[in-house]
Amino acid sequence: MRGVLILAGVMIGLGTVMSQVADRMMAASATTVSPSVMLAATESSAPTSGVRSVVVPRDRHGHFQTEGHIDGQRIRFMVDTGASVVAMNETSAARIGVRPARGEFNTKVTTANGVIKAARTRLAAVQVGDLIVRDVDAMVLPDEALSQNLLGLSFLGKLKRFEFAGGRMVLEQ
Repeated sequence: MRGVLILAGVMIGLGTVMSQVADRMMAASATTVSPSVMLAATESSAPTSGVRSVVVPRDRHGHFQTEGHIDGQRIRFMVDTGASVVAMNETSAARIGVRPARGEFNTKVTTANGVIKAARTRLAAVQVGDLIVRDVDAMVLPDEALSQNLLGLSFLGKLKRFEFAGGRMVLEQ
């Protein structure tokens, strides 16, 4: 179990580093995005086959940002296929009612900011658009270690599929 937690921490760190690298690469080649595209973070579609999907367009920095809900509270995520679990900063976690005690920050994770301690938690349900995933592993990190909440593989891995195509991330359930 300790190995899995270490791997999760390493994956969170790699996801953070890769997003920073992508920021630098995209800054040079970014094109102007209209405000209407920035506001339309997700589009949901429900084909007659019963498959639900959410399309997340790339933002001007090359990231895939979307809004979700946890326990009825709105939360902003960056889709991160390199993160093992959903990762939230303390402020966002507190907003949805998750407030780990200091003693619960006992899992070491490696991030771009170094090794830090995180608190493990489990979310009853995470919703993005029409997609609902139940029983999702997550970690709460100190605010100074995580500026953006990450929608990681503990959510994405429970979907039917997710893919990057045509400059958009497609999530399907």
